[in-house]
Amino acid sequence: MVLGTIARPGGTTVVEKKVERVRKLSPRYKVLLHNDPVNTMEYVVKTLRQVVPQLSEQDAIAVMLETHNTGIGLVIICDIEPAEFYSQTLNSKGLTSTIEKET
Repeated sequence: MVLGTIARPGGTTVVEKKVERVRKLSPRYKVLLHNDPVNTMEYVVKTLRQVVPQLSEQDAIAVMLETHNTGIGLVIICDIEPAEFYSQTLNSKGLTSTIEKET
């Protein structure tokens, strides 16, 4: 709450209170892809693009390469519901995916 004063003609002062709204953002979640020795790089890129349509071809390739080179890759950061959907769908297509809270 913020208090403000307004001077009125005739010397009177009015105190106004303004309510400040603080919007609490919902926590975000990372969808992670884990490396596996089974799926081809082409399949991983194709599947990423099918499951997460906002990924461009270049983004999907970058995720695949990060996963291949480091063992884990960041697919997307989003709210819990889409994160669960993306992870479960990737898993159902033979990829290994988990989610974790963004810190």
